[in-house]
Amino acid sequence: MKKTGSQILLECLQLEGVDTVFGYPGGTVINIYDDLMGSPIRHILTRHEQAAVHAADGYARATGKVGVAIATSGPGATNTITGIATAYMDSIPMVIITGQVPTALIGNDAFQEADMVGITRPVTKHNYLVKDIKDLARIIKEAFYIARTGRPGPVLVDLPKDVQIATAKFAYPETVELRGYKPTYSGNTRQIEKAVKMILSAKKPVVYVGGGVTLSNSSHELKDFAEALQAPVTTTLMGMASFPKKHPLSLGMLGMHGTYYANMAVTNSDLLVAIGARFDDRVTGKIATFAPHAKIIHIDIDPTSIKKNVRVDLPIVGDVQDVLQKMIAKLAEHGDEVKVHIDETSTWRQEIDGWKKQHPMSYKNSKSVIKPQFVIEKIRELTRDDAIITTEVGQHQMWTAQFFDFTQPRTFLSSGGLGTMGFGLPSALGAQAAFPDRQVIDISGDGSFQMNSQELATLVQYRLPVKIVILNNNFLGMVRQWQQLFFDRRYSQTCMELPIDFVKLAEAYGATGLSTSKPEEVESVIQKALETPGPVIMEFKIAREENVLPMVPAGAGLNEMVLAS
Repeated sequence: MKKTGSQILLECLQLEGVDTVFGYPGGTVINIYDDLMGSPIRHILTRHEQAAVHAADGYARATGKVGVAIATSGPGATNTITGIATAYMDSIPMVIITGQVPTALIGNDAFQEADMVGITRPVTKHNYLVKDIKDLARIIKEAFYIARTGRPGPVLVDLPKDVQIATAKFAYPETVELRGYKPTYSGNTRQIEKAVKMILSAKKPVVYVGGGVTLSNSSHELKDFAEALQAPVTTTLMGMASFPKKHPLSLGMLGMHGTYYANMAVTNSDLLVAIGARFDDRVTGKIATFAPHAKIIHIDIDPTSIKKNVRVDLPIVGDVQDVLQKMIAKLAEHGDEVKVHIDETSTWRQEIDGWKKQHPMSYKNSKSVIKPQFVIEKIRELTRDDAIITTEVGQHQMWTAQFFDFTQPRTFLSSGGLGTMGFGLPSALGAQAAFPDRQVIDISGDGSFQMNSQELATLVQYRLPVKIVILNNNFLGMVRQWQQLFFDRRYSQTCMELPIDFVKLAEAYGATGLSTSKPEEVESVIQKALETPGPVIMEFKIAREENVLPMVPAGAGLNEMVLAS
């Protein structure tokens, strides 16, 4: 029996285990949407194509599955670009399906035609234009395989309308064979032996962890590895939540807004074990002064990431989980040497403890004005341990990274590489769709919340009880902070003076809105929001010129932190 292209597509999605897709219909995907009505796949209609992709992204980050989004051709497809680029920068497994004008019209400037293969080439792991229905099932199989294997990433499938209507016999390939694409999963044994020797010889080691640990589901192995060596662990923003923040070996985040003790530890270390991290500029600061005394071991499944930004003394290409398991086993073989190593590095841990006491993460609280750090701490205190926290991008994002003590992987969803304002609300939508019974909270600023605030309608329509925290200072806060520190308080175009009534906005969409400017009401507002069914906006009018500190100025070294405004 023959099936249409749109029917074949939906059959493929089911065979890949897809239960939920996010999207927005249009003329060139109308056949797919017609067939969706009889499909067991749940479709969530967002209010913007960018939000559909962020929602699929949040679904993928929270579950570890491949997220799926659908958009029509032309502007519908181009509206997905920010979401695709966000997923690409953070290595999130996704398949994005866009409609395209009929194959006979491609290249003719047809109505709502856009060259999605050309446009998305720099921001996808791979992309396809399906020209023949006979290729469709194979392409979908390959798209999911590429998205979830090796270093994960988004794959785009551009599907012309005539291919969706054409018919063919359906047969789904059982395997995928792609010439030139064979990710290395198994770490080289000799390289791992060398790494263990380097580690046991080090006097001041630091483990530096990125998002690769979460993506490879290696948090358990990371904890075993660090505890076996009693090695201090610092994380990037993307590595946040992969190592318990309250663990005695945790240094918190390093980099531009990292902790004083993480940045000092990296600067003074003699060995850096980088795991699933890519040494981006927000982490390294001035490259010439980054970990100047340290040898560097770099573990990553993507060989192109190694030596890209910093010199590396020992590369290990492989799946992080595989490499960590082998290293733990190798350390067990050297039990006596490990004991000596732990004894010899005790003074190093004491030195780090001294930095922790000297400059702990702290802020000056107030009885007259709400401090954003206080709100973050109260949210942590009043939510469940497995709550999923999403953020937009800006000061609130950094305060969350600094003051929320994450304990479990896949509970912190944030746009790290691209820094996408408007990411938090739709990604929370996707996470809540995946886990309807878990607490999902989006922490945002007043500026970034307004980037995709229309998704309140989606939350209400699908009864997704996301709680939204708006830290409102009527500023584009992070840019304002830079203007204060480096442009003599010349606040050019960062003041958002129009007083948005977020309570009425919530009510306009059928949600609940709460607001306060009083520190003594913060706890009761959070408690009431958590007890209220459905989506709730909590607006906290915070200190307007509160800064995110510590801060490493752009171009400075990690040990040149600004500790006070």
